Amino acid sequence: MKPLPVGEHGLLIELDTAEEVEALHAELLRRVAGGALPPPREIVPAARTVFLDGLDDPRGLLADIASWHIPPPTAGDRPAVRIPVRYDGPDLADVAALWEVTPEEVVRLHSATEFHVAFCGFAPGFGYLTGLPEPLHVPRRDTPRTKVPVGSVALAGPYTGVYPRSSPGGWQLIGTTDTVLWDPRREPAALLAPGTRVRFVPQETTR
Repeated sequence: MKPLPVGEHGLLIELDTAEEVEALHAELLRRVAGGALPPPREIVPAARTVFLDGLDDPRGLLADIASWHIPPPTAGDRPAVRIPVRYDGPDLADVAALWEVTPEEVVRLHSATEFHVAFCGFAPGFGYLTGLPEPLHVPRRDTPRTKVPVGSVALAGPYTGVYPRSSPGGWQLIGTTDTVLWDPRREPAALLAPGTRVRFVPQETTR
């Protein structure tokens, strides 16, 4: 772990892998929930970092963390969020070619995977979901789209994501969903949070 102080009460911890980030984030949440750690104002995981803000003693916490046994992340006992998907994305055939399978097999492999949210960002409600094995990781498109429709289910690198609103994007689009990822009238507003388990459920496509 590489610690970087952020102001008087913040700490940014750099780690080598996304798995280490998920494990540290989960351990921090467990210790806060169990009363073993004074709750920071914020705990924010990202691809290779965990940011903590509102700490009374950032250096003291860092010394404690160095002695922790941090188990690997587990799926947890909360039920998975199920997201219905029409696998009708314009890049489905391209992803099938990259995976060297048929489009039908892309649907089967993707929907058979249990994902979990590694971290959130890019746009309110957007979760970076991990779970696909390395041979199924795909590159971003060479030419990003200027407008990706809301609800697009997409792949890039090790991640799956669902666009919570229309925006530019360079991910490979394999499907669409009507599930609302971000609703400020809902509590919580974001459907997905770090650690959430996610399953994609294939739906009939009408043309």
